[in-house]
Amino acid sequence: MNAVTTAGRSSGFHDQRIDVHHHFLPPAYIKAIEDRLLLSHGKRKSDEMAGWTPAGDLEQMDAAGIALAIGSISIPGVWFGDVGFARRMARAWNDHAATIVSAHPGRFGFFAVIAPPDIEGSLNEIEYALDVLKADGVALLSNYDGRWLGDAAFRPVMSELNRRNTVAFVHPPLAFECRTLPGIRSQILEAPFDTTRTIVSLLLNGVLSSCPDIRFIFAHGGGTIPFLAGRVAALTDTSDDIQHDQVLDQLRRLYFDTALVMNEPALAALMTFSAPSRILLGTDAPFLSAQAEIDTWRKVGLDPDVRKLIERDNAAALLQRFK
Repeated sequence: MNAVTTAGRSSGFHDQRIDVHHHFLPPAYIKAIEDRLLLSHGKRKSDEMAGWTPAGDLEQMDAAGIALAIGSISIPGVWFGDVGFARRMARAWNDHAATIVSAHPGRFGFFAVIAPPDIEGSLNEIEYALDVLKADGVALLSNYDGRWLGDAAFRPVMSELNRRNTVAFVHPPLAFECRTLPGIRSQILEAPFDTTRTIVSLLLNGVLSSCPDIRFIFAHGGGTIPFLAGRVAALTDTSDDIQHDQVLDQLRRLYFDTALVMNEPALAALMTFSAPSRILLGTDAPFLSAQAEIDTWRKVGLDPDVRKLIERDNAAALLQRFK
């Protein structure tokens, strides 16, 4: 049966959903980057972010039928060219996230923040977050200082994530760091394109082949990869290093979340390109209303078995906390 159908409704697993694209907004972090938030989100949204609490988040999760949310840092992250600041903020954010998880067992997990341009600091924070705090993985931006994740400068970080068989959640960067058309918010066009660029960077620079044990999750359905994968593969036909079928095989090993692609045309494209077992539920809460996103999700026609995979089973198979 085609994965996308006219079936419509949830198949009874609504109280077991796992949301892998969910943001924590600790007060100390929001205060520390207040000026940058105003630039990227505007005053109203920044004020809303400053009012975020785990208790309020749980209310929204309960209303949406989300059993477990894996929190990650919001844009703009912690890297602004200052090594000391990045290390302090990463440690503070990760410690706070671990406290949230400890206070609400079974309801939250988290992807630890690191700053890959600071190699030493990132390696230390990976060790601390995974070994001490028991993070579910790490969260990365798709580029840092205009360099995508396949850049050779980040290879020590990638090698360590590969050695540890780490889940790595990748989110596009701060809005004002992206070029865009006048009058069009960069999140509309440039965010998905930047996700696409970083995936192609990882592919062409050999990270996907040399670090096969990193379990990448790409936000927002992988940007435009479901539509452009064939084009990317075709353009490598003359390469001695990587062939057409290898490109598609490597891209199809990646994971993708459903945030901002909860509509039948986008999901049909994603599931035509990628196996349903590689797609995970993501809402982008609290930037988007979890309840509104799940209401939209319920209206998408899906085979019940596929819905169950995406809503819970794929994440449960991926995350160490379920082992």
